[in-house]
Amino acid sequence: MLQEPFSTGNSQIHRLDPRSKVVFATVYAFVVALSNSFPALIAALVFSFVLVGVCRLDFLEVAKRVALVNGFIIFLWLVVPLTYVGQPVFHWGPFEVSREGILVSARITLKSNAILLAFIALIASSTVATLGNALSRLRFPEKIIYLLLLNYRYIFVMEEEYRRLLRSASIRGFRPASKLHTYKTYAYLIGILFVRASDRAERVYKAMLCRGFAGKFYSLHEFSFSRLDLIWWVVMTIAIIGLEILEWVNIA
Repeated sequence: MLQEPFSTGNSQIHRLDPRSKVVFATVYAFVVALSNSFPALIAALVFSFVLVGVCRLDFLEVAKRVALVNGFIIFLWLVVPLTYVGQPVFHWGPFEVSREGILVSARITLKSNAILLAFIALIASSTVATLGNALSRLRFPEKIIYLLLLNYRYIFVMEEEYRRLLRSASIRGFRPASKLHTYKTYAYLIGILFVRASDRAERVYKAMLCRGFAGKFYSLHEFSFSRLDLIWWVVMTIAIIGLEILEWVNIA
């Protein structure tokens, strides 16, 4: 089912023009991703936490998303320090843990969390339909926007279809196990899912044509640039310039 838990709220960030939020998030993500000094990255992480706080989001829901991403980052910490060539810090059995590998892993961790938190606050605080409309107003290619909207809408439909097929197989006595019959059953399920997805896509397209679809989505929502947007443009500009100054000072 469709879930957008962060899109409801009345904080300052929720009330911002979605076009401004898309621009803020994009520029901020590029600046953080291209930064390498630890003072700049730590400042970015702190600022991202501030954005989440201003947005007044549910802490547990945010923590779930952050934990999911950091679950993958843990694997980097297990691999990169052991394989990255550099000055050895200590030995772990037959392996050498390099100082440069630890620094690279730390940078990736700080960057990932800072960008993720900023996107949760700035992007997830709007519905996907609103973001699609904002991207259209920013002159993004229409086909990319349509792919975003339709994929987001129907990926949940396909998930529900898959669960229905799996439930039907379970009722007929299917029990997953490490054997050929299980692999063949999952292959049949995926094949049927693709067939039903193709059939549903055809029916959805015909339904859209019956409703007058002519290759373009229209929205009744009008965006407006307010005084609040101006204030946040100043705040984000100062934050981005501050990160660049920290990066430049530490490199110099």
